[in-house]
This record gives sequence, structure tokens and C-alpha cells, in this order.
Amino acid sequence: MSAVADILWHFAKWSEATSLGRMIRNSEYAFPMIEFVHLAGLAVIGGAVIIVDMRLLGFGLKKTPVAQLAKDAQPYVTGSLIVMLVTGAMLYSSEATKCYASAAFWIKMISLLLAMIFTYTIKKRVAALDRESKLVGAMSILLWFGVAWGGRWIGFGG
Repeated sequence: MSAVADILWHFAKWSEATSLGRMIRNSEYAFPMIEFVHLAGLAVIGGAVIIVDMRLLGFGLKKTPVAQLAKDAQPYVTGSLIVMLVTGAMLYSSEATKCYASAAFWIKMISLLLAMIFTYTIKKRVAALDRESKLVGAMSILLWFGVAWGGRWIGFGG
């Protein structure tokens, strides 16, 4: 194992051994309730992201400036992202070694990291210029789709 892989493996084992990880894993209701909140966060961020991305692509809400739409959507993006990060960490703690071994988990995590960087840098700057950008809109949709797809694949045992 490489040094990074070794560190991540030990972190996964530690996460599962925490009282939070054990409680969620041993509870009949904790995991599904946390997952429900996690998926609700995904629904909110999905709506906030897609409405801005569709506007960047030139579809819909033509009377609303891109900059204004992005500004209005930002609290929903950030708020739901915080909800998803907190609940995601909780879900991870209950099955961290399974996640470590899952290609779907790593696709989701890499997509999430790239989507967050892209959203808070490139997309934010382009939207502030108040102009459409098919490339930025399409890239944002692709990155966030990777997050959702990876998460769904984890649900199927990936």
C-alpha cells in the first residue's frame, strides 16, 4: 500500500470505530434517516445548480440576468452542500471500510471535490460576468452528475 492509501485505510478503520460510526451502524433507523436528509440536500443542491447551469447554457429564465440568478441560488447551493457534507461524513463513519474499497465512493469523492472547486471558482466568476457560457454550464452539470451517479452507485453496492 502507498503511504496515502495506508493513511486513508487507517482513517476508515478509525471512523468506523468511533461511537458515532458504531451508533449509526447498530441502529435500525439512524442510517436511513441520515440518508434521507443527505438525499434531500442533494435534491436542493441539484435544483439550485441546474437552474443556474441551464441559464448558462442559454435555456430558460432569459429575463433574469445570470449574475442575479447565481447570486439568488448561492445560499441554497452552500446550505445544501453543508448539509450533504455533514450527513455524508456521518454515513461514511458507519461503513468507512466498505467505502474505502468502493470505486463508486472514490468517483463520488473526486467528482465532489472537482465540482466544489469548479462551482466556487470558475462558475462563480463566469456567472458574475453576467454572460452565458455553454462550456461552464455543461461542465458544472457533468461534475455534479458524477457526484450523484457515484452516490447512487454506492447505494447499489458499488
